Amino acid sequence: MTAKSIYKRVVLKLSGEALQGKRAHGIDQPVLVTFARQIKEIRGMGVDVAIVLGGGNIFRGQENVASRGLDMDRSVADYMGMLATVINGLALQDVLEKTGVPTRVMTAIEIQRVAELYIRRKAIRHLEKGRVVIFVAGTGNPYFTTDTAAALRAMEINADAILKATKVDGVYSADPLKVKGARKFDRLKYIDVLKRGLKVMDATAISLCMDNKLPIIVFNLNKVGNIKRVLQGAKIGTVVE
Repeated sequence: MTAKSIYKRVVLKLSGEALQGKRAHGIDQPVLVTFARQIKEIRGMGVDVAIVLGGGNIFRGQENVASRGLDMDRSVADYMGMLATVINGLALQDVLEKTGVPTRVMTAIEIQRVAELYIRRKAIRHLEKGRVVIFVAGTGNPYFTTDTAAALRAMEINADAILKATKVDGVYSADPLKVKGARKFDRLKYIDVLKRGLKVMDATAISLCMDNKLPIIVFNLNKVGNIKRVLQGAKIGTVVE
């Protein structure tokens, strides 16, 4: 018998890089299929699932913005990044629906031919009807990251937690892929994340979660089944609360 989830509604934050798998850029279709199957599994547990996607596998605005006069304007770069998340959202929706999971893509920037404009009440209604909702185009504003979008949307839809999927198995004192002996944290307080400058989510997102007491669970996405394990309360990754 499948164990019940400790959360009723969650926001799953996926980076764009997660979708590219081992490719240098773009979207790795087998990776999308793996994600879709895991998402279908947790939907089968009765969990309402919303997803916020990054766009770094297609376009990283920060790499085009610097101090030289001919570099790209920050607002332009950020809008391009938002559009990249729309591409990722459509790709994930396609795979989810082929897997048998009804899905809606909701965008913060109006693109009516390909996605619904984000309206809070409609998003909640979709979730209540058992649909997975993919939020794209960030907050719709430049200078805000998709981490902040995840925190904002989680608050708006009354989510119980943010599941931050990463390439490592939690939050460390330093990058464990670069620093030998970096220490892993099992639990952290929001204020400690801010004081230490730990790379969990950006400071705006952490502050939003702190103000609204929304827990963040950071875990390794590359291990198949970890999303389900987190929802069942397994002690994996790092909990920020």
